[in-house]
Amino acid sequence: MSDYPYAGRFPVQRRLPDQGRPREELLAELAAMAAEEDAFWETGKCSGTMYCGDHDHYAFLARAFERFAHVNALQRDLCPSATKFEGEIVAMALDLFHGGPGAVGLVTTGGTGSILHAVLAYREHAADRLGGRRPNVIKPETAHPAFDKACHLFGVELRRAPIDPVTTRVDLDWVADHIDDATVALIGSACNYGYGTVDPIAELGSLALERGVGLHVDGCLGGFILPFGEELGYGVAPFDFRVPGVTSISADTHKYGYAFKGTSTVLFADKALRDAQYFFLTDWSGGKYCSPGMEGSRSGGLLAATWASMVSLGRAGYRRYAAEIFSVAAAMQDAVRSHEELRVLGDPTFLFSFTSEAFDVYHVNDFLRDRGWRLNGQQYPNAVHMAVTRPQTQPGVAEAWAADLAGAVAYAREHAGSTPKSGAIYGGVAGGMTDEADAFIKAVMADLLDRQSGLPPEPAAP
Repeated sequence: MSDYPYAGRFPVQRRLPDQGRPREELLAELAAMAAEEDAFWETGKCSGTMYCGDHDHYAFLARAFERFAHVNALQRDLCPSATKFEGEIVAMALDLFHGGPGAVGLVTTGGTGSILHAVLAYREHAADRLGGRRPNVIKPETAHPAFDKACHLFGVELRRAPIDPVTTRVDLDWVADHIDDATVALIGSACNYGYGTVDPIAELGSLALERGVGLHVDGCLGGFILPFGEELGYGVAPFDFRVPGVTSISADTHKYGYAFKGTSTVLFADKALRDAQYFFLTDWSGGKYCSPGMEGSRSGGLLAATWASMVSLGRAGYRRYAAEIFSVAAAMQDAVRSHEELRVLGDPTFLFSFTSEAFDVYHVNDFLRDRGWRLNGQQYPNAVHMAVTRPQTQPGVAEAWAADLAGAVAYAREHAGSTPKSGAIYGGVAGGMTDEADAFIKAVMADLLDRQSGLPPEPAAP
C-alpha cells in the first residue's frame, strides 16, 4: 500500500481551499478511485469484506440513502420515518431470531457497537446486585476482540476461555469452573470470525440458566446467513432465542444483511436488560437528555438503506443467496480437504480456516496472493481463512480456487525450508504473544495513522 494513496495522480488537500473545486472534477476523481478499488474484489478472490458485491443492489440502496442522508435520526419529531425504519429493522431481526414476547432491540453502528451496548447493558443491569464489585464476563478466546475492547472501556473483567484445538469450540468445563457470583454474562459465537465454527450455544444456555447469568450470542458475522443455512439443511444448530438461556444477540445488517456499512442490531430477550444501558441527564441546562444508545447524531440514510435492503430481499432473497454461498463454501472446503497436507479447522460453515503440519501454511498464502487472492491470516496455529460471500458465487471462482490451491500446495512443499513472506494479517508477530509483539502492533498503528494517513511532504520551493 502506498504511504500516500493517489498523491501522484490527484491534488493533495493540505488546507481548506479558498475557493471550492468544481463538483464535476471531484466526482471524476471519486469515480476513478472507486472503479479501481472495486476491480479487486469484483474478481471474487477477496475473503469477506464485500458481502453483497452486487452493484445494482448498491445503486438501489444509494437511492434509498440519498433520500434521508441529510436527516438526523436523533430528531424524531422532524423525521418520523427514522422511527419507522428502526422499529421495523428491529422487528424483522427479532422475527428472524425467534424473539419472544417482550423481546426488544437497537440499531447500532456496527458489530463493535452492538457488542459494546451488550456488555454495557449487562454491567448496568447487574450493578445493584453487585454493590460496587467489579463484574466479569466469560468469552471463548475465539470470540471477537470487540468484547475485549468493551470490557476495557467499561471496567469489566474479561475471562478468556480456551477452546478445543480440534473442534475450535469453547471449553465448557473451563467456563463452568470460572463462573462466580460477579459473572454477569457468558459469550458464545455463531459463528466466530477465525474459524467459522459455532460454539455449543445450547450447552452454554443450560449453564447460564443453571448459574443465573446472561448469555450473549455474537451473531455479528453469521446472524443473517446461518438461519437460512439451517433452513437449507446445512446442519446449523439453533443459536437464537429458541435456545433457553440466550438473553441477547448481536447480528450485523451490514454483513450478510447486505446493507451499507454502518449498521448492526443488538437484541435483548427482555426490556429490562436493554433499558439498563440508557443514559440520562435530567438536570442539564440545555434540557432533559436521554440517549437510548451511545451514539448521538446518526444519518437517517443508513436506516433507510438498511430497511430497504431487508424488505427488498425478503426471506426468499436471503435464502437464495445463502444457498449459493453455502454451496460454494462446501466446494472450496472440499478443494482444501483434497490435499493431505492441509487440514480444515473444526466443522466450519460458510467461512472456513485451514492449516498444515507439513509446512508453514503462509507459503500457501504467499502463492495465492501472487494469483490475486486476499485471504486473512491467523495465528496459534498459523492458518488462513476464507469468508465466502456473494462475489465468490460468480461462475468460475470456485474452480479457480481449486486450481490455484493445487499450485499453492506444490509451491509450499518446494519452499517448506524457507520463511514465508506473509503472516497473520490481523497482527501476528513472530515469536508469539509477547511484550515485543504489543510494541510492534503499536508501531504499526502509529505508522498507519501518522504516516500512511498523513500527507506527503510539500514540494520544495523552486
